[in-house]
Amino acid sequence: MKNALWSGATMASKSAEWLQDELQSGSSGSPLLLLDLRPHEHFESSHIESAINLAIPGLMLRRLRKGNLPVRAIIPNGEDKEEFSRRCRTDTVLLYDEATAAWPENCGGGAGSVLGLLLNKLRDDGCRAYYLEGGFKKFQSEFPELCEGPVDSSTPTGSPPSSCSVLGLGGLRISSDGSDGESDREPSSATESEGSPPLALPGGSQAPPFPVQILPHLYLGCAKDSSNLAVLGQYNIQYILNVTPNLPNTFEHHGQFKYKQIPISDHWSQNLSQFFPEAIAFIDEARSKQCGVLVHCLAGISRSVTVTVAYLMQKLNLSLNDAYDFVKRKKSNISPNFNFMGQLLDFERTLGLPGPRSPPDQLFFTTPTGHTRFPLDSIEST
Repeated sequence: MKNALWSGATMASKSAEWLQDELQSGSSGSPLLLLDLRPHEHFESSHIESAINLAIPGLMLRRLRKGNLPVRAIIPNGEDKEEFSRRCRTDTVLLYDEATAAWPENCGGGAGSVLGLLLNKLRDDGCRAYYLEGGFKKFQSEFPELCEGPVDSSTPTGSPPSSCSVLGLGGLRISSDGSDGESDREPSSATESEGSPPLALPGGSQAPPFPVQILPHLYLGCAKDSSNLAVLGQYNIQYILNVTPNLPNTFEHHGQFKYKQIPISDHWSQNLSQFFPEAIAFIDEARSKQCGVLVHCLAGISRSVTVTVAYLMQKLNLSLNDAYDFVKRKKSNISPNFNFMGQLLDFERTLGLPGPRSPPDQLFFTTPTGHTRFPLDSIEST
């Protein structure tokens, strides 16, 4: 079925001239839903009028590739999400990235790119979906009056894109294989359950049995770690951040530990980001006193990871991808649910953080000013 979809470019594409006619006629014949796949900052700078931004973090893209994440779930803005849900089955859906010009010859069949992945998924879901030939650059150069924001004059009219790599991810790294240690989850269900067996990592090994040190004095673990007095003593842990609504603070009345509990379930409906400020302050207090602080939930893979990533983003000025990768190198089985990842993406925008590093194999992190780069080892000693 999918191979038949790409039997000809005309089946999947619409021209810039076609879009101009639709926008100028008010889409009276067939209502049009425009999806802009470029990075959020590019969208904010300039976009085709009436478009909805659908920039996809690389971390969510992995789950979308696996097929267990609906397109609706990756739209960060609540109003845009509702509009998409209301219109995607009835309106013509048109996707555009920066400059994809032709299909499938220039893009290896389309299915390996973000544009092709979303187009396939939308069509499989029964949507009348197409992509815009030449992307935003071509349309803006020919019809700037139908775009919001300044005209980008850096590329002459008619210039082809330098490659067909998907520019809509803004440098976020994508893992095309599924062997990343993440668990596949249904979007509408809780993701950590009581009595779950230890999670298997790539190669057949098990998740680390003890809390993992993320930074000096900062540890990430599970419920079992929080109730093991020997483990807590071994790592000089005196602060415990319990990111669950119902797990007990085992040693709360012993007098030697300071607790903070964040009553959040691992569910798509939960707003964990509202607790980021107090969680970050709690971790800071422990580290300033050179006391160990354990951040835990039930399994140590979703809620506690989300809080830890948020801490790294704010305190070390790391992008979401860099902070996530930093934690993942320490603890391979992490997998925050997609809703929490969306909240971290919003948090990244709120902090005004720089984009992810490039190239992806270079383990350096840049200060917000972009003048100083720190190797991985120096951050780990912070």
